[in-house]
Amino acid sequence: MINLPVKTWHLGDPHQSLVLASFDNRLPEAVYWGPALPTGESHKTLSAASLMDVTGGMVDENAAISLCPEASQTFPGQTGLTVRSRDGNPLAPAFRYESEAASEHGLTLVFADKALDLTLVLDLTLTPETSLLKLQTRLESADIVQVDWLAAPVLPVPAHTGEMIEFSGRWCAEFLTRRLPFAPGARLRDNRSGRTDHAHFPGLIVCTPGTSNTQGEAFAFHYGWSGGHRMVAEELADGRRQVQFGHAGGSQAAGRHFVTAPLYATYSAGGFNGAAIRFQRHVRDAIVQDMRTPRPVHYNCWEAVYFDHKLDELKAIATHAAGLGAERFVLDDGWFGLRDDDTSSLGDWIIDGRKYPDGLTPLIDHVKALGLEFGLWFEPEMINEDSNLYRAHPDWVLGPSDQTRGRQQLVLDMAREDVRTHLHDQIAAILRDNDIGYIKWDHNRVLPLVDAAQTEGVYQLIDRLRADFPQVEIESCASGGGRIDFGILERTQRVWLSDSNDALERQRIQHDAALFLPAAVTGSHVGPRRCHTSGRTLDIRIRAWTAAQRHMGFEMDPSELTEEETDVLREVTSWWKSNRDWMMRADILRLDSSDPAVIAEQQLAENGDRFAVFAALIRASDQILPHPVRLTGLDPASLYKVSLANRDQAPRLSRGSPFLKTEDLEVSGQYLMSHGLTLPWRFPDTIWVLEGQRL
Repeated sequence: MINLPVKTWHLGDPHQSLVLASFDNRLPEAVYWGPALPTGESHKTLSAASLMDVTGGMVDENAAISLCPEASQTFPGQTGLTVRSRDGNPLAPAFRYESEAASEHGLTLVFADKALDLTLVLDLTLTPETSLLKLQTRLESADIVQVDWLAAPVLPVPAHTGEMIEFSGRWCAEFLTRRLPFAPGARLRDNRSGRTDHAHFPGLIVCTPGTSNTQGEAFAFHYGWSGGHRMVAEELADGRRQVQFGHAGGSQAAGRHFVTAPLYATYSAGGFNGAAIRFQRHVRDAIVQDMRTPRPVHYNCWEAVYFDHKLDELKAIATHAAGLGAERFVLDDGWFGLRDDDTSSLGDWIIDGRKYPDGLTPLIDHVKALGLEFGLWFEPEMINEDSNLYRAHPDWVLGPSDQTRGRQQLVLDMAREDVRTHLHDQIAAILRDNDIGYIKWDHNRVLPLVDAAQTEGVYQLIDRLRADFPQVEIESCASGGGRIDFGILERTQRVWLSDSNDALERQRIQHDAALFLPAAVTGSHVGPRRCHTSGRTLDIRIRAWTAAQRHMGFEMDPSELTEEETDVLREVTSWWKSNRDWMMRADILRLDSSDPAVIAEQQLAENGDRFAVFAALIRASDQILPHPVRLTGLDPASLYKVSLANRDQAPRLSRGSPFLKTEDLEVSGQYLMSHGLTLPWRFPDTIWVLEGQRL
């Protein structure tokens, strides 16, 4: 096989190289993916060097882990395409090179099976600003076919990595991570909930046993799709490994044209942070469009009033929120139809005349007079049986009539153009007739079936509304973090990370979500003193500082605040406003803590001249005194001035005299990264906040 003709391609930058090779005009395979190769490296030599031996008990040629592994090549693992003819017969295409087109930062490769009239198109890009691979597969057929599985371009991962980190979760506990060893066979995650889902964030990180936040190798993946998806991480019998992502199996109807969502991937030699900052920057600078800056302090009334809307009370809440520093007021569920609880009126997007006899104008005028933007809650994809829309159009419901209900509601069939038109017209009328700058777009149940057309329909509706009302920002919420992915973020400017406003739970959720999400799009709110989802009572300081780590907001009845709590919240909000311009563009660097009771992160400005460190003690430590907190990403030779922003919060049991307790510290970046900062003793459920400036 060494003597066969070889075509090679290289996508590379100073951070990573991806070398592809096509032997004998077959589908290309990644013969190298890792640290950036030196200029002049022979890619044909690498291609020849990638070939493996064969021995007893094997076929005479190892089938390639190509960008779409083929059954026709006797591939022994999960193939990249499972396709059937119109009459249901399995097809096993053998694609051969047809053409290619290069762009400044990518290429498109076209391969065909002329006997079956199938064409496979591979779109491959390496974004120069963020060093993130964007990979997409298209299948074109002359005849109608049924595709049961189509993978985005498939990448191998090396044998020395050994471990993978996958993501799961639940309501109020999103972005749970699990570190697993690679083992022979396939690790399959098939999300059939119809949305991204709390339990199936479409991400994966492959790493070595020694990889940490700040050091070691990591290969990171994210599938940018808001519907059901499948992930395969497989170790073949010969030791090779592959990673596949695509739409959930069988979720696409028969047709002639099929396309995966983009698979985003990157190699990092600098630990998990190296990959995380590329995802963060790419979301902030390349995915999200029309993000308003500065990011306004957010107030949402849900946990203050729920469905009990009274105009005078809402006006008073808005006034109080403005006094705390809020710059946006969002009216949540309960303003439309006859909506007094969650059993009715979804689908009837008409202002409730009982609660708002003069429409929303009096409340909006009051909010605007306070200098706040007005936002409004919708859940457009859902319908209650107790609604005028359901009584008029029961046929618009997705799935069978005897399906299990979720949160007292059914789902509208978003693949139908008449459904999308109706929703667009009702929402557009509200936006046209009222001064609204923000939508909280909710999605409070899983789908009764997995159908890619449902997600495509949602995209079309949001895209149309964005085109008609470009000044309106949209937040993606799905019972909190049930629909967070790069596909929905192409159409929205904010995500509601979790319905949990428990600051201790938020610390963990925010920490793990930072592997993919920047602060600017990640909503985080100061909730009630007694959290409505955990029942835990927490001090205002940990609640306020936790919200200040992301896009800050409030979500409580402000009248519950004591004078002291009011002063603390105003102070932290003022601090956030003073720092938001640089913090909302900062890299979130997760810090490796030697104390498992501490969750710590460092937000480093784009130019590296300043940083903020948040170190939360989320439970009682096993240590009698705090371990030093080691920083990362600094210039070892530079001096930095470090201060403890909330040093006045040291408790009486902190009886010693650590330097930062009373004075600012001027030390080198080398000291901060190798030794770290010695902090005062503190109680559990508290947080230290540090500020640093390069001198």
